[in-house]
Amino acid sequence: MALTLALVEGVSLFVAVGAMILLWLHPLLTDWIDVLTVLSQAFGISFCCIVAFYYNDLYDFRVARNFAQFASRLVQSFGVAFILLAIFYTLLPETKLAGRPFISSFLIIAGFLLPLRGISYTVMRSRHFVERVLILGTSPLARKLAQGIEARPDAGYAIVGVVDDGAGSEGTFAGYPLYGPLGRLAKIIDDVRPGRIIVTMAERRGRLPVDELLQGRVEGILVEDGVDTYERLTGKLAVEALTPSNLIFSKDFRKSQVDLAVARAVSLVTAVIGFIAFAPLFGLIALAIKLDSRGPIFFVQQRAGRYGRRFALVKFRTMLSAGAEMSEWVRDNSERVTRVGRWLRKFRLDELPQFLNMLRGDMNLVGPRPHPVSNYQLFIENVPYYALRSVVRPGLTGWAQVRYGYANDLEEETEKMRYDLYYIKHLSTWFDLRILFDTVKIVLFGRGSKTADAYPAEVRLEAKR
Repeated sequence: MALTLALVEGVSLFVAVGAMILLWLHPLLTDWIDVLTVLSQAFGISFCCIVAFYYNDLYDFRVARNFAQFASRLVQSFGVAFILLAIFYTLLPETKLAGRPFISSFLIIAGFLLPLRGISYTVMRSRHFVERVLILGTSPLARKLAQGIEARPDAGYAIVGVVDDGAGSEGTFAGYPLYGPLGRLAKIIDDVRPGRIIVTMAERRGRLPVDELLQGRVEGILVEDGVDTYERLTGKLAVEALTPSNLIFSKDFRKSQVDLAVARAVSLVTAVIGFIAFAPLFGLIALAIKLDSRGPIFFVQQRAGRYGRRFALVKFRTMLSAGAEMSEWVRDNSERVTRVGRWLRKFRLDELPQFLNMLRGDMNLVGPRPHPVSNYQLFIENVPYYALRSVVRPGLTGWAQVRYGYANDLEEETEKMRYDLYYIKHLSTWFDLRILFDTVKIVLFGRGSKTADAYPAEVRLEAKR
């Protein structure tokens, strides 16, 4: 829905702003060239606004959950739009619009967007436009699924209850009515009239009410596996509910050779251009590191790459050296991050030397972040399906990085694993492009960087220097 809404708003703003400019300037228009100029002006304003809205999370309904939150972020978005327009007008001065038409354009945009979003939020929450959902089972997945539905008001789901697959006690579960026992499913369906039943039962063999679910399908009720619903709503896999057969017989983990080739080509081109474009910045960062603290400019560490092969990852050093063994997790060593290092981490500039790793073939531009070799066995033993991360090249940025950020313990590493598996399952050129757009947002706004780089081996290695 978010992409659809962005397209609708983009086209609508272009039409509305274009019409307004034509009304203001029509006495001055003498030929088709003038009309094309007006259209380019309308495109510039609407395009910069949509980009600003995207980077201020106005299309992320996990953030802009209601109209009040949208309205408060809209004001900030206009400030970003003005900056983008200044850049746009510098590159294309002939499209510049000023004076009353310019002011009127933004009044038109605000006057159009506010009621449109108000209607959108009303529709999303209207009982006439949401699908009634009955969750079958009280497993941990059921609770996570309920939370996922609550976090996505744009999904159009309304939970009407949960069926207890255990003792059949009644009450509440995750804040929703709890029905039972499982043997009364046909009566429960008649009472609550769901449009969709989501199965989240942990143990299904011999217990799944097949006849009742088949009858529901005959009556037009959709029946869906909770693992699939959770994946679609959250952009991650429910690893605790996956079975080995789910993965063994899945065709999704077999990647297109075209997509893999495109990803490699884009990574090589980006690395070459990056080295050239950021060469002056490399020098400035190196000088700042040397002036700020003692120690080497670069930090080199053994990481696990594709198929678990080792490679030497290169970063700008961001931490002070320590004279003794330190904590396993970097969050316990935040005081060792240098002044320059703090800024490098905030805007991800410490990762720039990894262009070299991309040229060598150790990494791609997009992929799961490579973990230190010293942690590889620990994660293999404790993080479900961790070995699947190594079927693709690690990346400079990735889906887990833009959606979750850094991890500081095994529980958080498991959470990141959910995103990494989702990326591997859905890997494509378009998915990589989306991740890159989100990465630019994080870098420009310095988001997702409150937690220090959470790789314990890095702490140990820097501590010994």
